[in-house]
Amino acid sequence: MNSLIIGILAALVSAFSWASATILVRMGLKRLSPISANILRLYVAALTFLVIFLATNNMGVFRLSPRLLLVAFISAQFGFVIGDYFYFSALKRMGVSRTVPITSTYPLWAILWAVLFLDRKVSPQVVIGALLVVTAIIIVRRAEEEEQVDGLGFIYALLAPISWSVAITLLDYLSSDVPVLQLAGIRMMFAAIGISILLPKYYGEIRSITIGEFLTISGAAVLGLILGQYLFVYSVSSVGSPIAAPVSAINPIISSLLAVLLLGEKPNRRIFEGLALAVAGIILISTG
Repeated sequence: MNSLIIGILAALVSAFSWASATILVRMGLKRLSPISANILRLYVAALTFLVIFLATNNMGVFRLSPRLLLVAFISAQFGFVIGDYFYFSALKRMGVSRTVPITSTYPLWAILWAVLFLDRKVSPQVVIGALLVVTAIIIVRRAEEEEQVDGLGFIYALLAPISWSVAITLLDYLSSDVPVLQLAGIRMMFAAIGISILLPKYYGEIRSITIGEFLTISGAAVLGLILGQYLFVYSVSSVGSPIAAPVSAINPIISSLLAVLLLGEKPNRRIFEGLALAVAGIILISTG
């Protein structure tokens, strides 16, 4: 099996891992608050990366310059604390099939920040992709208005990708100075440290977590924060981001299909129209 096929398979499995993690998070939020679920998820992922660092002799990452460590800390808060809080809140209010098309717009925002702050140039193909993504948001929003879905869920779903895009921009800035494994792990640890400020408030709820809820959220951590990210990085290193990114962008389709099959969600026709446009836009952006 050649490297191209292996790289594409890795991207496909990463997309499935992210989608499966989304379903597990949704299941875990039936009783838990978004913050309690995120605290548990981040602690599991951070401890796992710490074990990996110890086993692979990567503890030198903690000797990076204060500037790099600070940027990594800020990136972690926007990516896994602030952004994921909005994401979990939207999932709890609207479900997977309505949340994922909106949160999948993070490439649009990441491109905007890259143009404004990293002096990147944007091709016409990327502009077309961005327009498709904006159209997808409008379609999903109209479907929600027809179904009288809580508007706060839509706001949460929109704020999540904006926050993620800030984290991605900072990650882009760091990537030339810090190895991939070290950068992924230290951001996860910083996220766990950052969210710990909320631990006293939610400690009682976390203590009441059942074994089933713990396993569900832990599964989401392993699939989404560890396995999915690792496989995506592997795919990029094997076949390059122009191939890996569009392939892994099928994550929203898998998420929505799993939500219908496993969670019994009943998506509106416009939800699927918006989903299709969002995925098409992401693919254009990724290959532009």
